[in-house]
Amino acid sequence: MTQDGRTAILLAAGLLHASCSAQERVADPAPAGDNAIAAAPSDSSAPAAGTRPAMRQARILISSDRGQVTAELADNAAARALLRMLPLTIEMRDHLRQEKTGNLPSPLPETRRQTDFSAGTLGLWGSDDFVIYYQGGRVPRPGIIFLGHLIGDPAIFDRPGPITVRIDRAR
Repeated sequence: MTQDGRTAILLAAGLLHASCSAQERVADPAPAGDNAIAAAPSDSSAPAAGTRPAMRQARILISSDRGQVTAELADNAAARALLRMLPLTIEMRDHLRQEKTGNLPSPLPETRRQTDFSAGTLGLWGSDDFVIYYQGGRVPRPGIIFLGHLIGDPAIFDRPGPITVRIDRAR
């Protein structure tokens, strides 16, 4: 093996080790009552840093006249409460050309909040204000409760004006 080949293997092994170490740190979140603010994910399909990984069995389908997308819910009390409310129909309005927002029929439990979000994040602003972000960004404190993340393309929400969505358990 050439010196360049050995160097490439060592470099790849070092990057793999650094990546695993970072993932291990993120996988050990603070307790749910912690008021720390989590950072946004760099990969739009991953949950925000500091949140627990999404529950594989807890997927929802969000449908509108513009199409449908599947989302994977976070493993927290607010997401579990949302799941218990289903099916839901929510009238949503466009807000700041970055999100669609609408009211839930009842409040969800308070859990840890974060200020950063990525396109496809599902969140909760107030106790009953459901949000679908179709652009990435940052919100002021106290931040949003992370509910989950779209698996499909959030572009169906990236249009001005109101939209009616139906949320069901995914099959």
